[in-house]
Amino acid sequence: MRIQSRMMIWLLVVCIARPIMANNSAKAKMIYKDAHATLENRVEDLLSRMTLKEKVLQLNQYTLGTNNIENNKGVEVKNIPAEIGSLIYFATDPELRNRMQRHAMEDSRLGIPILFGYDAIHGFRTIFPIPLAQACSWNPALVEQGCRVSAQECRMSGVDWTFSPMIDVSRDPRWGRVAECYGEDPYANGVFAQAAVKGYQGNSLAAATSVAACLKHYVGYGASEAGRDYVYTEISRQSLWDTYLLPYEMGVKAGAATIMSSFNDISGTPGSANYYTLTEVLRHRWHFSGMVVSDWAAIQQLKSQGMAKNLKEAGALALTAGLDMDMMSHSYDAYLESLVTEGKVSMAVIDEAVRRVLRVKFQLGLFENPYTPVSKPAARFLLPQSLQVASDITSESMVLLKNSGILPLQSVKKIAVVGPMADNAHDLLGCWWGHGEDQDIQKLLTGIQKEFAGISEVRYAKGCDFDGDDESGFKEAEALAKWADVVIMCMGEKGSWSGENNSHADISLPAIQQKLMHTVNNAGGKIVLVLASGRPVVLGEAVDLSEAILEVWHPGIAGGDALGGILSGRYNPSGKLAMTFPYAQGQIPIYYNRRNSARRHQGFYKDMTSEPLYPFGHGLSYTHFIYGLPVASKSHVTKNDKFQVSVSVTNVGDRDGKETVFWYIVDPYSTITRPCKELKFFEKKLIRKGESVTYTFNVDVERDLGYIDADGRRFVESGEVSILVGDKELKLNIE
Repeated sequence: MRIQSRMMIWLLVVCIARPIMANNSAKAKMIYKDAHATLENRVEDLLSRMTLKEKVLQLNQYTLGTNNIENNKGVEVKNIPAEIGSLIYFATDPELRNRMQRHAMEDSRLGIPILFGYDAIHGFRTIFPIPLAQACSWNPALVEQGCRVSAQECRMSGVDWTFSPMIDVSRDPRWGRVAECYGEDPYANGVFAQAAVKGYQGNSLAAATSVAACLKHYVGYGASEAGRDYVYTEISRQSLWDTYLLPYEMGVKAGAATIMSSFNDISGTPGSANYYTLTEVLRHRWHFSGMVVSDWAAIQQLKSQGMAKNLKEAGALALTAGLDMDMMSHSYDAYLESLVTEGKVSMAVIDEAVRRVLRVKFQLGLFENPYTPVSKPAARFLLPQSLQVASDITSESMVLLKNSGILPLQSVKKIAVVGPMADNAHDLLGCWWGHGEDQDIQKLLTGIQKEFAGISEVRYAKGCDFDGDDESGFKEAEALAKWADVVIMCMGEKGSWSGENNSHADISLPAIQQKLMHTVNNAGGKIVLVLASGRPVVLGEAVDLSEAILEVWHPGIAGGDALGGILSGRYNPSGKLAMTFPYAQGQIPIYYNRRNSARRHQGFYKDMTSEPLYPFGHGLSYTHFIYGLPVASKSHVTKNDKFQVSVSVTNVGDRDGKETVFWYIVDPYSTITRPCKELKFFEKKLIRKGESVTYTFNVDVERDLGYIDADGRRFVESGEVSILVGDKELKLNIE
């Protein structure tokens, strides 16, 4: 009896223990929850546990919170499924995000965290100059610092992923989105892409102040015909490789975690369903393992472009081309399951897309730290070091286009400030202004008043609005011009005039502003034109009416201090144009690295010059630099060589100044004709008055002197090439 009792007790213990042991064993085998397991093992383990429905939901992005971007029309989504892959997060603190994340972690079967993204294009709350302006600083280190600030504010506010940098090469200033890119040159866009990726992602994506970067818009969006947004682009395979793909390749090599596909139709195949660009180039050639997300409703727009007859077909085309996540088209969530059941999309394709999404989430550390610590705004935003970075970028981004000698203002007793941008805060933020607030802005008028306090008397008159025909303020401006020694006219574009869906056929300085300038000039006013814009502007008669012209762009929060400092000479301007200024709209597209004409002595406009108003790389200083002769470590080089070219630059003026040296390549004869010159390297350094500084270009013959064919293969040909630096030329022979 005792033996039977003992046996029964033992069997009872075993029966109880087995489920516990089995449960513990199952937990032990949950590799995806093991932070010490390898990334790929975690991804594969989690993928093996997912149902088709769970996989499909990971490939969708909805919105959460109130959207302040007019064009996207996002509203808070009710009853968001706990298994959703990503949300665009429009709130400014982590509390709503954490509530939503808790829903995902606790109410879903596998507890897969949500990825929260946001368009922090040139800042989250600390708003920097628009990217086009940042490029004019030619200071990648400063751009990296700005992106680091943006990453810190984003991540501490509940955003893990920013849809930036935008690196579309564009040569048409009528396209409003030139404000978001780094100008007209492929190499420059690539360098700033690398700086942005490094700034956003830091040393580790899992860090508490890092976010995933997103290279956009892949690819050729900046070539939109006539500068009209979303339209067809005609891009040869050669131009695709030599112009538009380069920045993305550089960004991928820098480690960008994600890429956004483009809206545009590329020579008959839209970017969001383009197997060649999304898979053959991105995956097979560049070995990109990150995630590709669509632009807003881009999959749905495959119908409008005439490629897909319905949303279901659009989803199949996009996913099989290599587009992993559907942003707000509601194609994947509605149709992917049935497409798999019908055999039109394979499970292998679904699994590969899910792998890429999960990989980013693991890299961001979301499985270990799904929630964002709650903090007060003062601990996240507008920190002293962040404001200093904003100030540095802004002062180096402004470009002195013209100066008859009136600047810097010295011993000026009476200063008039006139124009619609002077006492304006919001429009200085520019397009895609994130969560910037007007109260954070240093207005231009305020900056001038502060800079010249106790030195000059400053008076203000608005004069006119940005556009329209109201001249009621002209008389006040005229009287002020008669009183003043100098009239600082703060003119240009509203912040809302550039950015997405802001194509303009006429990019001239508006007629009412030009008329006000005539009024001030006729009153005897000496005009310093301060131009705030999101694109190069056709200035017309404003050039001759002005003694000096300073392009301040849409400078973000630190515009007033930077302007005041440049006007007084506290800052020596060092910005140089990253995009050409045309004389007239009829010259567009106009850019520096065009190919040579068949008849170089003919083919010019008969009614005006064919040259730009202000070319790429133009920008004046308050000092003067002289370039020495460039010297190469080799004069005869082979195709596999690496060598150095150096040049000494001397500051012969009476002020310290920063000078950007541009190194260009000229290959006069090639089996594939090349641009008249191509930027291959740039560097910015401080040169104190009377000093000389050496700049060095480390040349890789294949990379820098070679070219690329229509299949993306680099080649080097024997013959003569030139390296241009400043006004000097160095000729080399490739053997």
